[in-house]
Amino acid sequence: MAKLKVGDKFPDLKGETVDGEIGIKDFQGKNIVVYFYPKDNTPGCTKEAKDFRDYKDQFDESNTKIVGISTDSIKSHKKFSEKYELNFALLSDKDKILCSACGVKGATGKTAKRTTFLLDKNGVIKHIWENVNVKGHAEDVLQKIKDLNMQ
Repeated sequence: MAKLKVGDKFPDLKGETVDGEIGIKDFQGKNIVVYFYPKDNTPGCTKEAKDFRDYKDQFDESNTKIVGISTDSIKSHKKFSEKYELNFALLSDKDKILCSACGVKGATGKTAKRTTFLLDKNGVIKHIWENVNVKGHAEDVLQKIKDLNMQ
């Protein structure tokens, strides 16, 4: 698939979570932060997840849902989510279908490249962060929601 860009409709992807299958259409009428990350329980990925967790109330106030995606298994996501009391969905992309569809496969092809997509209420990509620097990322996403008047 061609690389996704701002203004594109985000693919109607579905994936397994600890609570069952969800897809982008399940969040219709809400803004969505879709963030791809390499691996559960690694320092950068843990920091990123905890920051999204800690700012979830502010995302909720902005009518924005958070979805994390990695190539880890549901079992791994369950442990990761419970250990850090994550309060948003983590999708398992073990087959790397979502990573491929979004053009975010990591260099080895085994993990996701750290990339975040901000989608509006219609599933249109409003902003893309590539090669994300974890420190301050959740705050950057919140600021972009405000800058784009997406609340």
